[in-house]
Amino acid sequence: MELRERALKVDSPFLEMVNQRSRQLIQLCYHCHKCTAGCPVAFAMDYGPDRVLRMIQFGWKEQVLNSSDIWICASCETCGTRCPNEIDIARVMDALRQIAVEEGLPTKERNVPLFHNLFLSIVKRLGRMHEASLMGLYFPLSRDLFSDLSIIPKGVKMILKGKIPLLPHRIKGSDEVEKIFERSG
Repeated sequence: MELRERALKVDSPFLEMVNQRSRQLIQLCYHCHKCTAGCPVAFAMDYGPDRVLRMIQFGWKEQVLNSSDIWICASCETCGTRCPNEIDIARVMDALRQIAVEEGLPTKERNVPLFHNLFLSIVKRLGRMHEASLMGLYFPLSRDLFSDLSIIPKGVKMILKGKIPLLPHRIKGSDEVEKIFERSG
């Protein structure tokens, strides 16, 4: 029996949910650890990308959705690029975040979901990121005004150099970006 055929026989409702949401075939992961070895934020994760995939294969929904990993993932796609079976792990992590939000699960990183949602809402509205809007919304909503005061002089310097525009602007075709968000649910 071929590897792909054997991989398809794994039966777990959580595995199937994540496969469907992410449009990935997680059963193909044979845990070579290349994804975790290349992950720039693996040092801060509870498990790392390869073990998250393994836990999904075992159907360990609660452990996966309550781990910090799904929120710490930077979606840089290094893991998917390194995967010999072409599993797009960033898509898997995004699917896991969606499931966690839908199920109303709390996170250890209290403000990461807030940052995530603000980021996506700005991109949906403008068609691109506007950093000044993100920070202007994030700091008061997170009530985290003083944890990193070093960002203020750096931010001011970037604004003065024209690297961060104060006023946002919508891109041409931003309505198309909004349609993508609507189609993705």
